Amino acid sequence: MKHEEKIIAKNKRAFHEYEVLDRFEAGIELKGTEVRSLRDNNCQLTDAFVTIRNGEAWLHNLHIAPFVNGNINNVDSDRKRKLLLHKKEIRQLQEAVKEKGMAIVPLKMYFAKNALVKVEIAIARGKKLFDKRASMAARDSRREIERALKERSR
Repeated sequence: MKHEEKIIAKNKRAFHEYEVLDRFEAGIELKGTEVRSLRDNNCQLTDAFVTIRNGEAWLHNLHIAPFVNGNINNVDSDRKRKLLLHKKEIRQLQEAVKEKGMAIVPLKMYFAKNALVKVEIAIARGKKLFDKRASMAARDSRREIERALKERSR
């Protein structure tokens, strides 16, 4: 049987708000019935962000809804969660964030091939308003070109 990545949640807003510079894959420390809830795709990444404190990476504002058939093992749905990264990666992230306008944002959460929950995080620079408009215009023009080529090939 072939195992593929199963995407739990994507942060589409991050690509609109930020220019992604570098990506990292991180494990996440979960408790109780959170994995069961993630299997039901009960997760929201939109307002999530990463901070680094005392040499550890923490994911804030990740909302994992409580498991429906859960019991006393259900934990707070908006608690901060520890990200599992190598020390070298944490140092890289810490150095990048010291620069003005840089942030660490989660891009997507997924089940890896070995059934572990992974989070793809990125070092990103905030976009200005004119950058957002330019990227929207480029996306629209790319869509128009694809439509024209599709019509032409019919």
